[in-house]
Amino acid sequence: MPLLLVLALVLLTLPARAAAQEAEGYEVRLVARAMAATGLKAVPPEEAEGRAVDGIHVVAEPIVGPADPYPEPLNWVHVRTHEDVVRREVLLAQGQPFSARLAAETERNLRRLFLFAVSRVLPVQGAEPGTVGVLVVTKDLWSLRLNSDYRTVGPLLQYLRLRPSETNLAGRAQQLSLDLGLELDTFRMGAAFAEPRLWGSRLALSSGAALVWNRASGVLEGTVGRASLSQPLYSLATPWAFSAGVAWTFRRARVFQGAEVLTLPYPSQDAQEALVPLQYDVRELSVGTGLTRSLGEHFKHDVSVSLGAYRRLYTPPRDVVPDEAQRAWLVERYLPHSEDATYLGLSWRAFEARYTVLRDFDTFALSEDVQEGPALQLGLRLAPALLPDTVPFADLGAEASFRRVVLGDGLVQVRAAASIRWARDVGATNRRAVAEVLLGTPSLVGLRLVHRTLMDVNVDSLFERVQLLGGSNGLRGMAPEALQGKRVLLHNTELRTRPVEILTLHAGLALFWDSGTASTGEQPVVHTLGAGLRLLFPQFDREPLRIDVGWVLNANQPPLLGRISSTFGQLPQEHPSFLDRPLP
Repeated sequence: MPLLLVLALVLLTLPARAAAQEAEGYEVRLVARAMAATGLKAVPPEEAEGRAVDGIHVVAEPIVGPADPYPEPLNWVHVRTHEDVVRREVLLAQGQPFSARLAAETERNLRRLFLFAVSRVLPVQGAEPGTVGVLVVTKDLWSLRLNSDYRTVGPLLQYLRLRPSETNLAGRAQQLSLDLGLELDTFRMGAAFAEPRLWGSRLALSSGAALVWNRASGVLEGTVGRASLSQPLYSLATPWAFSAGVAWTFRRARVFQGAEVLTLPYPSQDAQEALVPLQYDVRELSVGTGLTRSLGEHFKHDVSVSLGAYRRLYTPPRDVVPDEAQRAWLVERYLPHSEDATYLGLSWRAFEARYTVLRDFDTFALSEDVQEGPALQLGLRLAPALLPDTVPFADLGAEASFRRVVLGDGLVQVRAAASIRWARDVGATNRRAVAEVLLGTPSLVGLRLVHRTLMDVNVDSLFERVQLLGGSNGLRGMAPEALQGKRVLLHNTELRTRPVEILTLHAGLALFWDSGTASTGEQPVVHTLGAGLRLLFPQFDREPLRIDVGWVLNANQPPLLGRISSTFGQLPQEHPSFLDRPLP
């Protein structure tokens, strides 16, 4: 906590002039090329505000542009996004007054599609006096993608997912992909399809399914899948949204500590305690539909109602845990809570519709949209006993956050979430609370200090009994999943360099200090120090490759290779999904 106070003091006392200019050289050059190609001239947004729009101009640069040091034939195997796909996302219309707010929202919508490395929308001089044009500048992302996601700690490959995809099929924004996954115990193979604008409408279709095999035996262990149809809130002015979907998971789950299945000491009167492997069969099926009404302008209020049903069944496999007493002990103490339910859900989300573009927090050098100000979400799920052998319950969840951009490009972010359940004849249970504080200083002389503190506390949790910490998920330099418990306390501090652009490769360095603990009682805090490398090719991805090597200061030191971890994305992106969705 003293470090948090020091960082807060830095944010409040650094002079504003010390904040570095936005690291947007790559995007600025792209806009300059578009201006030169069209002969258009920019108009300051404050002068353009309210003027009639006399035309929408779209300049879409291909994967390999004039300034990119890559072979031109790469463009031959990538269909550039069709102009009408770009135009349908533009919230400004010819004949309507120009609005800088709608221009910024159009940029955010284009970035969310994950079709473009860069999306910029700006006013330009119109053909007639007193009018303005709108210039939309995009640069396609490489769409024939491996779409890999992985996690390594030393020589141990913990997770690998390959999704060979065409994410912009025929330049129409449709996504068609295979789904290939490799975990410590299983491999999976499937396919997925997504259409964000079904038949040119605002409807979004998404579907996918995969089969799961055991790596050791080759036996088919299960299947996972989902399908949904929705109309999202594609604009801040959109009044209604709806969704309907189905999802299923039928497979065997195993919890690993390093390369081995986590074993738990079963209490017995024997001289030697039995070690019981933590694995179980998962049977999950859910269906649901929801309707949302969005209200307000500057302060938004989204009110939603949903109906659904699910079955969740978690059982120890008899071929692994044949002893009935041990099976009952696992179900009681460590497995997720099995239940069937039909429910009515009510939720309210409120936030300030104010956004700022930053860089070098998540995407590393490219534009990032940050919602500033407060945000609050409350959810209530009522599950009456409509099915046989069910117990009525009510789930209540809340999530609150506050973000503020300070001193140019510094960031203060505070997030917290909590949930509780009340069930008949049981009372209060499933209590969990998670809080996260992120502080980022302005970029000064090419350096930025970023600190994150995360606290996660489970009490009588029905769904997440064991939490693991170590390796690339928070304590870099430690053995993977070396710590376990119901409570997690984690501090991550990084001193990052600004990215250096080398032939469009954005590269940067980081020094880090991690400290944390995961336990059920009083356990010492483990400290690690280390350094890392960040790499990003903006033509091919938006998340940087992160490679870190750490040294443990006050606990068991892994071998040299075991101290190296690698994955995609900046570390603060590694946070519990509970922070985004407190109701399970």
